[in-house]
Amino acid sequence: MWCKQRDGRGGMSSTVAETPAARLRRRFPSFDDLQRRARRRVARFAYDFVAGGVGDGAPNVAHNRAAMDAVRIVPRYALDVSAVSVRTELFGRVYNAPVGVAPMGNIGMVWPGADAILAAAAQRAGIPYVSSTVANVGMKELARIAPDVFWFQLYGLPGENHALSFDLIRRAEAVGAHALVVTLDVPARQKRVHDVRNGLVMPFRYRPRTVFDIARAPLWAMASLRAGLPSFPNMRAYAGEGAGLAEMAGFVQRNMVTGVTWEDIARFREAWPRALVVKGLQHPEDAERAVRLGVDGIWVSNHGGRQFDAAPASIDTVPAIAAQVAGRAKVLFDGSIRSGLDVLRAVAVGADMGFAGRAFLYAVAALGEAGGDHAAAAFAEEVRGTFAQAGVLSVADAPRATVLHPGAVRFEPPRNAPGQAAINPG
Repeated sequence: MWCKQRDGRGGMSSTVAETPAARLRRRFPSFDDLQRRARRRVARFAYDFVAGGVGDGAPNVAHNRAAMDAVRIVPRYALDVSAVSVRTELFGRVYNAPVGVAPMGNIGMVWPGADAILAAAAQRAGIPYVSSTVANVGMKELARIAPDVFWFQLYGLPGENHALSFDLIRRAEAVGAHALVVTLDVPARQKRVHDVRNGLVMPFRYRPRTVFDIARAPLWAMASLRAGLPSFPNMRAYAGEGAGLAEMAGFVQRNMVTGVTWEDIARFREAWPRALVVKGLQHPEDAERAVRLGVDGIWVSNHGGRQFDAAPASIDTVPAIAAQVAGRAKVLFDGSIRSGLDVLRAVAVGADMGFAGRAFLYAVAALGEAGGDHAAAAFAEEVRGTFAQAGVLSVADAPRATVLHPGAVRFEPPRNAPGQAAINPG
């Protein structure tokens, strides 16, 4: 495609070629644009799977977004922002921006090969990529694609005294994962009404409604047909010799059934030689206990609103946890990050790095192979621009920004329940 270029006198001069990346930036300048495109492009049950939350799918997801929008940063001007740097050090490695790709399971259903697309984009962008235990591409392949930025997220498999959990830890170490992220906020399986209504089960079963949804998404249907049904390669070795998709899906359903305990974390700490992160904490007492066990990172998250609808918005609990940790561990965050401004908000209230899940996945669902690079480039451009606009010169400088955070919570012991804690408005 060609576009006109203005000459120095305000007129139009010769045409110049518009690159594919520039064309995408023009057509999809925001993550809202990508979400709208994704909703039109993929089957409805696949879109609902990523967009929805726990219960009826709306309240906690919307609460995360409203709380993020409520955080305001007072800008500082008359500063030299020509040397703004958004590079950040985390666990001994330097990343190009304080944003990474959060772990997401079974996203090959949303777009075939989504795991590999995002891993490759993160490697090129120099930002962390966290693979899920239930990714649709195996950890060995993803580590090969993203050797400099690959992290592995662990869902505990408690059977036989966590024998399979420890084997996954061993495998993650062998492929070179730079950090192990143990997810704590899935102690029980929760009902997501939209998935129940859509008949979404693994392995996939065709129903009249799903056939209609597929027919309305021909590009997604053709791509999915070529790729075949998604599976769980990390589980293949455990589901039995020659296990098919149904057997692997059944294995996952049977074995990922309970949460991880503090005793398990202590054992994982002993087994894992690199950076250990615990994900899903929202209470400073839990963060303190994790730090005392030798954890390197506290990941503040309410699972994107997908597990417990009464949980506070993730952004509102970051300040108290950052204050409790007091630099003894890194504070990571996810929860409705969908712009460079949201990344700045996260680091300004106390996080060392923010992670996005849905924003990256919407980009892949909307644009396919080009989506990962488009999302990473958009974040990089927006993060640097918002840092400069706010007068924040580096990630280390961000916590000194003047922040208006009406939803921030403090934690106080209730009067009649010793040893417990209540959440009160800050």
